[in-house]
Parts: sequence; C-alpha cells; structure tokens
Amino acid sequence: MFSHVLLHCSGTFILALDVVLLVLFGALLHATWNAIIKAGTDKSLDAALISAGGAVASVPFLPLLPLPQPQAWPFIGASAILQFAYFQLVAAAYRAGDIGLVYPLMRGGAPLLIVATSGFILGENLTGGAIIGTMTICAGIMTLAFEARHGSRHAIVLALMNACVIATYTYVDGIGARLSGNAVSYTLWMSLLPPVLLFAWAISQRGLPTVGKHIRRNWWRGLIGGAGSIASYGLALWAMTRAPVATVAALRETAILFALVISVVVLKEKASVWRYLAGVIIALGGLILKLA
Repeated sequence: MFSHVLLHCSGTFILALDVVLLVLFGALLHATWNAIIKAGTDKSLDAALISAGGAVASVPFLPLLPLPQPQAWPFIGASAILQFAYFQLVAAAYRAGDIGLVYPLMRGGAPLLIVATSGFILGENLTGGAIIGTMTICAGIMTLAFEARHGSRHAIVLALMNACVIATYTYVDGIGARLSGNAVSYTLWMSLLPPVLLFAWAISQRGLPTVGKHIRRNWWRGLIGGAGSIASYGLALWAMTRAPVATVAALRETAILFALVISVVVLKEKASVWRYLAGVIIALGGLILKLA
C-alpha cells in the first residue's frame, strides 16, 4: 500500500551526522519537558498544559507551511487520539509508581516493539550494526528499571501499555509524515487536537474552576514545555523521513541519558549505580548507531 512512498526504505540506511545530532537535540528537549512534568504538582493537568503549549507554539508557523497531503490527514486524526491516550497513561503511571521504573519501561519497551516489527510493517532493512546499536540502547534503558524492580505491578502494567501506545503512534506518524510531503507541517497540524481532547476530559472530570485555576498559575510551564515537546517530536519525524523508523526511535531514547543529568544536576536527585551503568550503555548504543 505504501510501497510507492517508502521505496527508499528497501535499501540500507546509513545515519548521517546531521540526523544523529538533530535527533539527540530532540532527545534533550524531550527530557526537559518530562522534567517539567515531574517537578509539577498535578501530573495530569501539567501534561495537558504541555500539550496545549505545543499547539500554541505551532499556530504561528502554520501559514508559512504547505498543508499536508490529503492522504496524511487520517494519520493526523489517529495520532491525536493516540497522543491523548499517551498523556493519560503517562500521568496514571507516574501516580502509580516511581519515574525510575515507569519511564524506562515506557521508553525502552517501545523501540523494542518497533525493531521487532518494522521489517514486517514498513519493509525496512536495517544493517547488522543498526540492529546491534538499537538493541544496545534498549538494553541500557531497561537497565534503569533494576533500581526500581520492586515497584508497583500496576505501574509496570501501565508503563508497558504506554510502550505499546508509543510504538503505535511512532508507526502512525512515521508513515503519516512521509505521506504528508512535509514532516514539519504534519507535526504542527498533528499537535492541535490532543490538547482539546485532554482539557475536555479534565474539565469533565474535575470541573472548569479547578482546571482554570491551574492554567492561570502554570501557563508558562505549559508554553515552555510544549514548545520543547513539539520541537522534539518534529525533529524525530523529520529524521524518520531520512532514516529507518526503528533506528530513529531507539536513538531518540537517549532522552533518558539527558534526564539522568537533569535529575542529578538540576533536581539534585541521587543516582544509583544502575543509572550510571545505563547511561554508559545508552551512549555506547548511540556510538554503534553512528558507526553502523
């Protein structure tokens, strides 16, 4: 069905330096907006605010970009629903368990699923080195879970459910961005609907006064985090138009390495030996991907 669009996927990909650097920068932005949610007092509303901030940051650029191709709009709609589910599960998982357990399982499980299925779904042929690098990054991410291995079973289930959601929207958006003809335009249009769904749900569950009070006090957090969120994902989608989805998805998970630095340097959290070990493994995986 998508063979005419994904023809360039039939060959072997080699990651260019600009792709690697931009994906790594996107990973830093991803870690930053997650840290903003982590530092907040209301995970659900902060997640909705960041989603809304991404939409606000997108609007000024829409007139400057071409509309996505018609065949991409169903993917934009599907992605909005998946993003709504993603933010809901993020908030629920963080309420149920420690971020040291939840975040690695969510972000590490997704690329594992993608690597296992991308050949069948997208027909992408990865080099042996790319597969080794991808699996190395995933191993490093999963290592982080050892420090919280006695965590809540409910949190683990929620995190693994969200890993499936992340893998699904990665496929949806990876294909949609290619069909759209412009990955940036696709990303910006895709960002508009999730905050509508998130705030509609929040108001129905908690009432307009509660939601409005949180917005008045924390709007700046949403704007900063949202701009970083949409830029991070936009860079990843752009990279997916030039490299295998599985490889980009795995390289993007170096966000956990940046999150470790932020947690120690900015949030003054104590890091266990497992976190440092995982950081080394993730960095090694990124190097293997570059050399593959």
